[in-house]
Amino acid sequence: MATDTVTSAPILGSATRSKILKNFIDGEWVESVSGETFENQNPADTRDLVGIFQKSGKQDIDAAIEAAKRAFAKWRLVPAPRRAEIVYRAAEMLIERKEEYARDMTREMGKILKETRGDVQEAIDTAYYMAGEGRRMFGPTTPSELPNKFAMAIRQPLGVCAMITPWNFPMAIPSWKLLPAIVCGNTCVIKPAQDTPLSTFNLVRTLTDAGVPRGVLNIVSGFGSRLGAPLMEHPDVRAISLTGSTDVGRIVGTTAAKSFKHCSLELGGKNPMIVLDDANLELALDGGLWGGFGTTGQRCTATSRIIVQKGVYGEFAHRYVERAKTLKIGNGLDESVDMGPAINEAQLKTDLNYVEIGRSEGAKLLCGGHRLEQGEFKYGWFMEPTVFGDVDPKMRIAQEEIFGPVVSIIPCDNLEHAIQIANDIEYGLSSALYTKDVNRAFKAMRDLHAGITYINAPTIGAEVHLPFGGVKATGNGHREGGIGAIDFYTEWKSVYVDYSDKLQKAQIDRGD
Repeated sequence: MATDTVTSAPILGSATRSKILKNFIDGEWVESVSGETFENQNPADTRDLVGIFQKSGKQDIDAAIEAAKRAFAKWRLVPAPRRAEIVYRAAEMLIERKEEYARDMTREMGKILKETRGDVQEAIDTAYYMAGEGRRMFGPTTPSELPNKFAMAIRQPLGVCAMITPWNFPMAIPSWKLLPAIVCGNTCVIKPAQDTPLSTFNLVRTLTDAGVPRGVLNIVSGFGSRLGAPLMEHPDVRAISLTGSTDVGRIVGTTAAKSFKHCSLELGGKNPMIVLDDANLELALDGGLWGGFGTTGQRCTATSRIIVQKGVYGEFAHRYVERAKTLKIGNGLDESVDMGPAINEAQLKTDLNYVEIGRSEGAKLLCGGHRLEQGEFKYGWFMEPTVFGDVDPKMRIAQEEIFGPVVSIIPCDNLEHAIQIANDIEYGLSSALYTKDVNRAFKAMRDLHAGITYINAPTIGAEVHLPFGGVKATGNGHREGGIGAIDFYTEWKSVYVDYSDKLQKAQIDRGD
């Protein structure tokens, strides 16, 4: 195993030192063919250079896919329990490295340490779960309709799998994809988001240290505009898994369909949280604040719409705004901070643009709406927690995914009206209801058109052993997490064993 993973290099004008990270292809850490690199900066303080990464191209992708193809020939024959034991060892190593990796993630992504520790923990949890699945890849045995004949179905791996991952959960989401894929016997080429490659490198390095053989895992860094097409279009790639925007998902899905590749799309969300008159208001406020401003609102499951029954609308909106104003904004490495920066300048501009859209539509700006750029905020991409009130459900700020700390509060008449508002949207990822009425809760669980529904909890907080994904423009029907991931990364093969020692013609030879 090669050890030349990183090289120390001085940062111009800084006394600190930075890592130069190479691509990982066929068990070796290698530079991009072009020799080009790009910088990964801390969004809370752009003077902090987190790392220098390879700006890869088609030749690098081709080399990674070829390595994965060669490795698949042997890896698929390793018994699934043995593959899973490696993943279990990786979980143990991630526990030891949790704090180091959390701090790396806060520096490159910006979210606060409590959240990045949770991100690493999610990878640990996924590793433990998928390690167990190595001994549970059950297939049905079933009676044959003919005598002296045995029938069963077994799972088999797909081959080379390509993964494209986002920046908001830069270790958790790659773990959702890589770990079930390799336990099932596939080999992988992953392209992490250019804003947060280090956390994915840390995960791949840990899996390699745990014993994943060369070529099974390959990581190529760079920009989606340059790497997406050669990764998706390569004939040796048999499956593509994307977590990203709905617009990009349409492109990936269309491309995959041309060559009949398996394709899993986990896309956007505009998630509603319903608060009824009988709700525990303090609990709903806690949930709405955490769901709306956790990860600076940069979650596909963020609570971006709060639909409040008119009997408690005024009190809820007032108290929500007052508490949003008290959130401490800053560098996530400070344990006292509640909310970090936007991931980059482009996302911050998008957030601020939607503030102007909301104003122009006639929504009432209750708090926030401004960039923070004085003092400690000078070198980062910070924005105030922003809340709009009296929002019409048809306004753009209530229909379009913003992916920032912008929350819309919408009044409703009753549960049925709230569900109508919640469902009248392009997306269908997560949803939530706060009520003390069990009858209302079950109606909402039945009628909310979403892949996830929470009762008396916000729209964030999924657990790794349950399916994760959504409906409508949020995805294409596949699920990550739990058994859904095993289903995606395997194909069914039906096997018939005829021990009658004569030709039997299935439905023809019934003997009727």
